[in-house]
Amino acid sequence: MYALVIGLIILFAVLLVLVILAQNSKGGGLTSQFGGSAASNIIGVKKTGDLLEKLTWSFVIGIMVLCLATNFITADRGGSENNILDRAGEQAPAQAPALDLPSSTESAPANADSAK
Repeated sequence: MYALVIGLIILFAVLLVLVILAQNSKGGGLTSQFGGSAASNIIGVKKTGDLLEKLTWSFVIGIMVLCLATNFITADRGGSENNILDRAGEQAPAQAPALDLPSSTESAPANADSAK
């Protein structure tokens, strides 16, 4: 089921790219490629821009719905990610060993000599 949904998302994404590339940025779209409005009347494509816009929105909504559906499908797979995080918390070391740092009194005479 998960592979089917992912396959549909990929198919919709490819079709969305093709529909967007078919549109003209200035509004002409496929109708201008057929030689203007006379050729589009002969072919029968009067409102290609509206069709491409509806297809664009349909593919976008379809991709969004399928992406949300994958969330519900993967939630049923068992939550193995939470188990991994719980086990990692149990295996963490209790506390790091303290480091021996020089005391501040040892460095005070060095600072006094450099001030002179």
